[in-house]
Amino acid sequence: MKQSRADLLILLVTLCWGSSYLFMKMGLGSLSEYNLIALRFGLAFILTGILFFNHLRRIDWTTLGYSALIGLALFAVFVFIMFGLKTTTTSNAGFLVSLTVIFVPLIHFIVFKKKLRMTQTLGVLLAIVGIGLLTLSGPLGIHSGDLLCILASICYAVYILLTSAAAKIVRSTLNLGICQLGFAGLYGLIFSFIFESPHLPYDFKGWVAVLALSIVCSAFGFIIQPVAQKYTTPTRTGLIFCMEPVFAALFAFLFEHEVLSIQGYIGAGVVLLGVVVSEWTWRPRWKITRKHKNDLHHVDIPTKEPAHIP
Repeated sequence: MKQSRADLLILLVTLCWGSSYLFMKMGLGSLSEYNLIALRFGLAFILTGILFFNHLRRIDWTTLGYSALIGLALFAVFVFIMFGLKTTTTSNAGFLVSLTVIFVPLIHFIVFKKKLRMTQTLGVLLAIVGIGLLTLSGPLGIHSGDLLCILASICYAVYILLTSAAAKIVRSTLNLGICQLGFAGLYGLIFSFIFESPHLPYDFKGWVAVLALSIVCSAFGFIIQPVAQKYTTPTRTGLIFCMEPVFAALFAFLFEHEVLSIQGYIGAGVVLLGVVVSEWTWRPRWKITRKHKNDLHHVDIPTKEPAHIP
């Protein structure tokens, strides 16, 4: 596969995930939060399980254990998003959840003492300013939904780190990806039985939301993403994923007629800028020049002396 085609597939996955905020808000019109999570990931698990049944039969207990843990983190992400969408806009949710890119290196720094790059530090500062502009409605006012979406982005960062660690241990990352969907749906079903009355969607709009979330946003996205990433660079993938909140805001504008205030648009732009900057692996020119000179200094220059003959 050519890199341009892989980038296009990554962009398509990003478009699907950007639309998921709209579909989640649609689904919450006829379904409760845990119920919607159970249907979304349960159907996605059934579909991917059928498609890759022969591969799934070779699953081991180690993969199941890590899938249960990762599925729990994934479940937490969408619990916060679902409840957050009740008191915030689709646009705000998209931009705030994109802060995952900022929180991944921050958690690395806090837990593993891994030093932040200059661009990551600058990205964090820009993101903080952007959050303030995007969410503060008064002197110290912030909607609870905005706070929940920020918590979702932190959980998503934890999910990414757990997935990266598990991928190095398990035999099959495909089985890991499929089973995490099943466990996320199972947790949703358990919580739905405890706190809700689980049921199928009552209307056409609810079914559209559930099927779009399970087939397009979950099954398609989780299968295509790792395949396409093999043929492109992590930096290009990260930058393309930065378009997710833009697509979320676009769908919100087209279908829900959401319009941010001037302050909100500026804040969204600053958040997006912070995300892009944190992904930028820039190196100062003087460092590159010094490295180039050092390389030249250590080059072995052949002499005109005759070769040694034993």
